[in-house]
Amino acid sequence: MIAARFLSKTGLAFVVMAALSACVPDQAMIDAGLAKPPEPKPVAGAYISTMDSGFALPALPEEEIPAQFRRQEVYFPTAEVPGTIIINPSEKTLHYVTGPNAAIRYGIAVGRAGFEWSGVAQVTEKKPWPTWTPPPEMIARDPKLAKWEKGQPGGLTNPLGARAIYLTTNGVDYGYRIHGTPEWKSIGRNASSGCIRMINQDVIDLYNRVQGGEKVVVLNADGSYPTRLVLPPPAPKPKKAAPAPVVVPAAMPAFTPALSGVPTALQAPAVAPAPTAPAAAAPATGTTTTP
Repeated sequence: MIAARFLSKTGLAFVVMAALSACVPDQAMIDAGLAKPPEPKPVAGAYISTMDSGFALPALPEEEIPAQFRRQEVYFPTAEVPGTIIINPSEKTLHYVTGPNAAIRYGIAVGRAGFEWSGVAQVTEKKPWPTWTPPPEMIARDPKLAKWEKGQPGGLTNPLGARAIYLTTNGVDYGYRIHGTPEWKSIGRNASSGCIRMINQDVIDLYNRVQGGEKVVVLNADGSYPTRLVLPPPAPKPKKAAPAPVVVPAAMPAFTPALSGVPTALQAPAVAPAPTAPAAAAPATGTTTTP
């Protein structure tokens, strides 16, 4: 009887603990596989149309954005402090740490082949509706961009989108930004020249959370934590074209045109070439000559 009561109390306690862990799972239980992490919570109304600084951001068809790239609150175990930004290029996600094992997850586009990088950076500046100035090497790859060599004003078609968050590493600006994009369908792809692209509504949300000075971690391609800054190799300098060869025209043969309207029999005969002097006799055998 006593054993039955003990077992019943023990069983009840186990049920209560299990119920509590289902609501707020313990990290140790999650690590041991005894509990599941909380499900992601999509942010309602994340992609509605809004007016921002006089620009009308169009609403986006949320159903066309893959679920893993929509803005949502997620379980995210990390030792980094709240405010840290962690970018995973292989998964095309950016996590903004909000608390213990919690973050806001956004979908991103990252650098295409040859433009990938990894390392630790810091937020040093942020701008709304920034001006975009393509670097000379980008203009060299796409001469159509030369019209913006002095800068493209901010706007709905500007490649930097609604916001830009500027990054430096050890005080050096390598040209990398976290920014919005009008090409929202590029999210989830390797599409940029190294910058981190976000949907405009998402970059505005992140911009409002960032205060400046935050740590930004860009993971390695295999998802591991970077131990140093790894930049893409510099673009090869274009080779100078070899000068075109000088073509010397061949000598034209002598030509005596016929006189128009004059019978051939009455035309002056062509001048015969002068007779050639007979060749000298060959030297005797065994002797040499000089030119």
